[in-house]
Amino acid sequence: MHPTTEAELAQIIQDARAPLQITGGDTHRFGPAHGAALSTGGLDQISIYEPGALTLVAGAGTPLAQIEQMIAAEGQCLAFEPAHWGGILGRSGAPTLGGIIAGNISGPRRVIAGAARDCALGVRFVDGTGRILKNGGRVMKNVTGYDLVKLLAGSRGQLGVITEVALKLLPRPETTASLILRGLDVGQAIAAMSAALGTAFEVSAAAYLPDAGEVALRVEGFEASVVYRAQELRDLLGKTYADIDLIDDTASQDLWRGIRDVRPLMGLDGDLWRISVKPSDGIAVAAALKGAPYLMDWGGGLIWAVLPAGHDLRPALNGIDGHASLLRADDATFNALGALPPQNAVLAELTRGIAQKFDPKGLFQPQKAA
Repeated sequence: MHPTTEAELAQIIQDARAPLQITGGDTHRFGPAHGAALSTGGLDQISIYEPGALTLVAGAGTPLAQIEQMIAAEGQCLAFEPAHWGGILGRSGAPTLGGIIAGNISGPRRVIAGAARDCALGVRFVDGTGRILKNGGRVMKNVTGYDLVKLLAGSRGQLGVITEVALKLLPRPETTASLILRGLDVGQAIAAMSAALGTAFEVSAAAYLPDAGEVALRVEGFEASVVYRAQELRDLLGKTYADIDLIDDTASQDLWRGIRDVRPLMGLDGDLWRISVKPSDGIAVAAALKGAPYLMDWGGGLIWAVLPAGHDLRPALNGIDGHASLLRADDATFNALGALPPQNAVLAELTRGIAQKFDPKGLFQPQKAA
């Protein structure tokens, strides 16, 4: 099913009596495949772009690359630096705006600019009854009623099909530079990232690549400011860490695209886990992985890991304040473990109540694969 208008989509959902699998650019799949495919690819119009107001309104099926190319021509960018996970998830296609918002998919700049949900000003969506709903607007001061924008961002399509999103944009950084600290273990890496992020030098990204023993720190902005801040940060960290290099704009941008898209773990066999924790708990998580390949982003707050197929990581994380989600596995593993971590009784009941309100027919709820 490939609706080209919101009304057509609403009619399809009204008539549906069996589960639906929402698809966009076919780069993400949250759990096992189930139900008839319902594509948002026909909802691909950019209806409003006002560079002077730093706002854009586009259909959920709009390719992310099209948006990024358009706003880059005006010297602007998506502040939350959306990731392109198709490669690491083994999926084809190109990411779309709706999938990015539905997954709250945010890149390395999240530590300073916030997540995708923080940059979404408004949404339109069709819920599981076929109702067309809208919330928010095109300005940050629009706060009337329930904040469904935040609820839809990260809902993974379980409350309805996003049809349109209004976004806040930011000026594109004039240049970037990155410091590379070498020869660090995980404890030293987390200490270095925390120290850098706590300075006044506006570090916009901090990651750790354990195989190389390297910490990467990024500064962005006007060229003169970047040169000054990068050197000051290097001088400050050089008092503790001896092996530090500075890389220029081109190399820096390629490095962070790779971290954003989890390229260091590409090509590895096994299940892919995404772990969100307090950065201070990163050492404990690394120990729980018992030598499995991993990558740290967000100053240690986001950890990607590849584990043997079918292995449940979550029992090893008991006592650690955070959660682990399974993003890549076969259907049997998704059936056995579930894509999302188990919820406590209160949160589970709240989640069921919200799902019942927006999707009483259960069209978009996780299903077991056949």
